[in-house]
Amino acid sequence: MSAPFSITVGPGALVATAVHDGHAIHPETLPHVSLPDAERLREEDPFTGRLTDVAPTRVVGGRSRFEVDLNRPRDRAVYRTPDDAWGLQVWMDTVPDAVVARSLALYDAFYTALGDLLRLKIEEHGSVVVYDLHTYNHRRDGPDGPVAKPEGNPEVNLGTGTLDRERWGALVDGFMADLREGAAQAGLPDLDVRENVKFEGGHVSQWIHETFGSDACVLAVEFKKTFMDEWSGELDEGHLGQLREALAHTVPGVLAARSAS
Repeated sequence: MSAPFSITVGPGALVATAVHDGHAIHPETLPHVSLPDAERLREEDPFTGRLTDVAPTRVVGGRSRFEVDLNRPRDRAVYRTPDDAWGLQVWMDTVPDAVVARSLALYDAFYTALGDLLRLKIEEHGSVVVYDLHTYNHRRDGPDGPVAKPEGNPEVNLGTGTLDRERWGALVDGFMADLREGAAQAGLPDLDVRENVKFEGGHVSQWIHETFGSDACVLAVEFKKTFMDEWSGELDEGHLGQLREALAHTVPGVLAARSAS
């Protein structure tokens, strides 16, 4: 059984998170789950944990979002109905109170640990930058259906809806420019990177900004699942490597912009 989450602490003021990387479900919760394994995987963010290694400090979720969704407010962290979960029937029956309590205890432990980590980083460096890494589906009409229109579905969506743009605007703009440049160098020319088109950031971003104010800059980075087959789960290793290289290319500029802000 994987740990609920893992934290690797390294030097510097950059932290990368992948809260939806996990696929495991607690063995006492799993018998209550009706959703097939493949359907769970399709809505998770596989391989985002591997992208966190661009940062010295990393936070990676080890449990499925269908056990507890760390990127939603606490009162919505356990999916109760299909409306909470893309129309999917998650549970065999009404989710038992004991399952909810166990999941929320994990949720609380995660946010306590994340808060302690970021508080330490801010004490050490004055501010902290977080790469909050996610993926999203673009072929919801089935494995043979059309892909979502690119106009509203960029290759990379940068969510900045709750950050202090007055302080961090130059860092945000530099991140997007460097991501495009790094992608071109990695063999992905003209990478479509746009801000707040598909998502503006979830609860992780909101909670960090509410808790630490302008001392924290969270970039909610959503990669469209063009690096994998979202229906079969098959990974294109080369494409993922290119995205990782592009993301790594942003780090020097982001750290310089943080120091100047």
